[in-house]
Amino acid sequence: MNELDQEINTMRLYIGSSTQFIEDVTQHAIAEKMSRTFFEYYHYYPSDNERRSWHNSLRALQEVFKQANLLDHGIILESQLPLTSKRLDCLICGKDANANDKAIVIELKQWDSCTETDGPNEVVTYVGGAQREVLHPSAQVGGYKLYLEDTQTVYYEGSDAVELNGCCFLHNYSFSKNDPLLAEKFNILLNAYPIFTSTDTNSFSTYLKEKLETGKGTEVLDRIEKSKYKPSKKLLDHVSNIIKSKSDYILLDEQRIVYDKVFTIISKGFDHEEKSVIIIKGGPGTGKSVIALNLVGDLSSQGINAQYATGSKAFTETLRSIVDRRSEVQFKYFNSYQQAANNQIDVIICDEAHRIRKVSYDRFTPAHQRSSRAQIRELIDSARVSIFFIDDDQIVRPNEVGSVDYILTHAKALNATIHEYELEAQFRCNGSDAFVNWINNTLEVKSTANVIWDNKDSFDFKIFNHPLDLEQAIQEKVKQGNTGRLTAGFCWPWSDPDSNGGLINDVVIGNFSRPWNAKPDTKRKLAAGIPKSSLWAYQSGGINQIGCIYTAQGFEFDYVGVIFGKDMVYRFGEGWVGNKEESKDSVVKKSGAGFLDLVKNTYRVLLSRGMKGCYVHFLDTDTEKYFNSRIAERTNKK
Repeated sequence: MNELDQEINTMRLYIGSSTQFIEDVTQHAIAEKMSRTFFEYYHYYPSDNERRSWHNSLRALQEVFKQANLLDHGIILESQLPLTSKRLDCLICGKDANANDKAIVIELKQWDSCTETDGPNEVVTYVGGAQREVLHPSAQVGGYKLYLEDTQTVYYEGSDAVELNGCCFLHNYSFSKNDPLLAEKFNILLNAYPIFTSTDTNSFSTYLKEKLETGKGTEVLDRIEKSKYKPSKKLLDHVSNIIKSKSDYILLDEQRIVYDKVFTIISKGFDHEEKSVIIIKGGPGTGKSVIALNLVGDLSSQGINAQYATGSKAFTETLRSIVDRRSEVQFKYFNSYQQAANNQIDVIICDEAHRIRKVSYDRFTPAHQRSSRAQIRELIDSARVSIFFIDDDQIVRPNEVGSVDYILTHAKALNATIHEYELEAQFRCNGSDAFVNWINNTLEVKSTANVIWDNKDSFDFKIFNHPLDLEQAIQEKVKQGNTGRLTAGFCWPWSDPDSNGGLINDVVIGNFSRPWNAKPDTKRKLAAGIPKSSLWAYQSGGINQIGCIYTAQGFEFDYVGVIFGKDMVYRFGEGWVGNKEESKDSVVKKSGAGFLDLVKNTYRVLLSRGMKGCYVHFLDTDTEKYFNSRIAERTNKK
């Protein structure tokens, strides 16, 4: 099996010798040169704030370089990490006293103060116009160093691999007594990735000189420039070992059959130039994600660069937390491949492929940076083998266009070899095909034989009179050792946290009032015990908030509680009716005639999140009556 080596072809704003860098800074030309390169790459100019930050930080840095007599070294500024949007501030390279090739990643900060926070790797500082919780600089540069060591051949191949180091330079900062940056919990980070401040320039100079004493940096820079993007076997083994150690990811029956078929195709997929596209269809609970993660683990163990991508920040961030942060290299988003070269990776595994969008840019992307290339083409182009796990009936936003037909259209246009499989066995809802089929039938998503729900089934379905009773039932199940969350249709506003980081009780039903989970784009530091949006389903504090579809989709719990709002109601003699005026989802409300179908899919997803039980409270009386009319035994009402 031939592995693909991909030459690095990422953006950097400045590359050259340290001598030229010092001269450009001295002549006040550095910011202008970087701005021109920035425009050539992005087709728009950087902000004035960014230009000022370059001018100020690099002026301070070049003074240290002169002090250390680093005049024969290679330097790269603002270099993008491959397949990410992250940029290194500075990398300087050369040889040590024994002529060994070395490079140092330097993280530059303009901070002048910070405060402590509860996070194990975070502090709070003023950045972007507000006080924000950010990574400790040593944690940040350590992550960059590890990413490079895991993905760039020059840093791990051969006995003469370039040795990489990392440090931070806070040129406006002076340590205070009991400084938060020097807290005991950061000792390991600080020893590995030291911080130098405005009063430490002598120490900083000594640190650089000791590691890069001999110079000859242009030779090392040439090696770095010719390096390949290829995840290391060490990283792939690490990902594989973590995934395979999780008992939750064991394959059963039909899952194993589909896995074996896919693995066989992948094993043969690198023997010719033709791309392969594999589509695996399956409803909620059929084990799509379990197969996907097993493929990542087992392919990685064979040294195959298999990357796992989704369109869900919550799902991806939770997986990264479970598998561990180092594995971010292999766990991506659908929009991570805008700059990927053709066949840059071996296998891309697209979970929740129904969440694929038309294009990868969003409303925050500058006009000149937007590409007209379809997101599906970016995904297929990036890999030799593309695998799509999909459920056509889980599309919940109008800008989500992923469907089996859509993927097939683009795969055929590329003359790819196409394979299709379908999962049917139910591994959620206590293995109850009947419950999922009943929900599909009741919501009129699709016709099934399960018109009436027989409450004798092993799956626990109950309707509750009051949301307080619903919440209490879910919390009781959690106290018993189960997992559980309360969810709701998007029928209430979603507020920003208050000034103290507390959540607003937006979901109000009579005397019941609870907050949504934290917004994904909140800029404020959250109060203690409140998980970030992306970790609501995973961290224990999530039990105290209500999750919406965008947070809950992709997850499963032992018990799920659903507040069924009035954005969709059932009217006897008329059927299901969509009520846009009851919806607070501004995007879905603009979907025109598709509104009802999107809301149906939303409740289908929420109602199918439970593995052992689903508890529901209805805000609309006729909708509740309709559900009850399709239940054989009414003893489930609470």
